[in-house]
Amino acid sequence: MKKSLLLISMLLVLPVTLIGCATTSELEKVQAEQKLLDAKVEQALQDAQAAKTAADEAKVKADQTSARAEDAIKAAEERERIADEKARRADATFQRSMRK
Repeated sequence: MKKSLLLISMLLVLPVTLIGCATTSELEKVQAEQKLLDAKVEQALQDAQAAKTAADEAKVKADQTSARAEDAIKAAEERERIADEKARRADATFQRSMRK
């Protein structure tokens, strides 16, 4: 009776322990998947860094372009002011010549 009970318990316990344990090939498969995921994460980080660098460069160029545009606007306003002054002087000169 004891032998049969021991045999039955061994037959029940052995499959349960074997089912719960991972085999070497399963562990190797998980490790390979982990390495693949690590490589993908590393590539994603590199891509993100490259995108950030490109965005920073684009921002610098945009700031430079904006500064040049502001300088061009100031120069145009100055030229407009000078042209208005010359037109005013020319008009005053014309008015004086018409009075004579």
